[in-house]
Amino acid sequence: MFRRTRRARPRSLAGQLFAMQVVIVAAVVAGCALLAYVNAHNRAEDAARQQVMAAARAVADSPSVAGAVRTAHPTAVLEPYAEQITKDTGVAFVTIMNTDGIRWTHPDRTEIGKRFLGNIGPALRGRTFTETYTGTLGPSVRAVTPVYGPGGSKKIIALVSVGITVNTISHQVRSQLTALIGVALAALAVGGLGTYIANARLRRHTHGMAATELSRMYDYHQATLHAVREGLLLLDEGRRVALCNDAARELLGLPEDVAGQVVGRYVAELGLPASLTGALLAAEPRVDEVHLTAERVVVVNTSPVRGGDDGSSSRARSRLGTVVTLRDHTDLQALTGELDSVRGFAEALRSQAHEASNRLHTVVSLIELGRPDDAVEFATAELELAQALTDQVVAAVGEPVLAALLLGKAAEANERGVELLVTEDSRIDDGVLPAALAARDLVTILGNLIDNAIDAAIEGAALGSARPSVTVTARADGGELLIRVADSGHGVDPAAVREVFRRGWTTKSEGHGLGLALVEQAARRHGGAVEVGHEVGAVFSVRLPMRQEAHA
Repeated sequence: MFRRTRRARPRSLAGQLFAMQVVIVAAVVAGCALLAYVNAHNRAEDAARQQVMAAARAVADSPSVAGAVRTAHPTAVLEPYAEQITKDTGVAFVTIMNTDGIRWTHPDRTEIGKRFLGNIGPALRGRTFTETYTGTLGPSVRAVTPVYGPGGSKKIIALVSVGITVNTISHQVRSQLTALIGVALAALAVGGLGTYIANARLRRHTHGMAATELSRMYDYHQATLHAVREGLLLLDEGRRVALCNDAARELLGLPEDVAGQVVGRYVAELGLPASLTGALLAAEPRVDEVHLTAERVVVVNTSPVRGGDDGSSSRARSRLGTVVTLRDHTDLQALTGELDSVRGFAEALRSQAHEASNRLHTVVSLIELGRPDDAVEFATAELELAQALTDQVVAAVGEPVLAALLLGKAAEANERGVELLVTEDSRIDDGVLPAALAARDLVTILGNLIDNAIDAAIEGAALGSARPSVTVTARADGGELLIRVADSGHGVDPAAVREVFRRGWTTKSEGHGLGLALVEQAARRHGGAVEVGHEVGAVFSVRLPMRQEAHA
């Protein structure tokens, strides 16, 4: 009989991650312990340098040392003194020598009278320094300092060297090593325990499957979702989302960062239009129904999924869920809009090229006529105008984000033939705005208002209004921030004032209508309000309260 061999099952994903994480935790703990040891050694060496330098200066400043140097036998007085300093300060040696480096004191009396091993040049020039040098006692960290004559004399009459051996420093660090190893082992134990608990939970969620099995399953799932070009939405029996592919998320206008959170939510919680929500919740099938979302026109088809225990009776078959397919019918409209945009852009480029050509011919002609000053004045007129606007914005608006936004929008408006003005009473100093008023929200409010104003001014000029212009007021006083943007367009219809901030409201083509809604949301989030008025054209005013501490 042949014996059937059993193929070994690959190790589970949780097991592989556990082994990997244990190795990583161990490596990190070991690296941290090594860095801590090196850091402790460096700190101990720095402390030794400070200690020997302080001791050397104290010895050099002692009047008894300066007096003993001038005696006939300095060693008799200085050797007991040096031994006492060595005991009191815990250093390895205190060496006092003459300016030629001949020792008067040394822990080993046989070395007295011999030349000092080390550098003394900087000390002879009046500078105290430290170094690591191998002398008669082995490698040591030492300080060398000059001894000056009595009575404030600047003459160097002797030198003092104080040192601590490297072995002493290493012994001090090794005494801390036990505690360091204990902390490292405790950190390794805690990290290993946390890793084990996390991987035990992961093992339950992955059902002990190997990485290759999970990867294969995920690849099949992703290939299926991306292969379907239509939007696909699967609902369970409780009208909760069981699956939502990328096309469905885009067609329904669901934010990208929420796409992964759609699964498991009720259809009514997705924020879809009421008519579309009703179609998805309907018990009967829907065939080729047209519905509007915030930005798209979609065709909806729904088909209930039913199942039963035996399948013998249709009445016994229970509803398991609903399959929803979505098709986009805005493609043709989008292509038309893109064609209009390209034509408009081409026309704008032609216009700018023609205008630039006229100006260039004018400059050349002025030069040929022998009037170079007039040519320079003509060529730099627009540059001076742009610089004047830049100076005005920088002087009035000290807040860097708003100033940069205004300058950028001014350049954009100028390219589109719109004059952007900043009123003289605009004033926002840097640091006045409270930290709670995020720069992102200010950009949202001011940027969208200016964009809409530029479009309205251009549209008004096309209908016969005055030269297109946009006027901006940005002022912080009276405990509030005022942002007002006025345009030279034809204004807002009074009947549409209440609808102007509704998501999707627009006077433009389909797919717009979000800017003013974002402005109103940002203002409301900070406790402010938006007002719509009318002067020459439309006037949008945003008032945001500022905390008192913002003015401190």
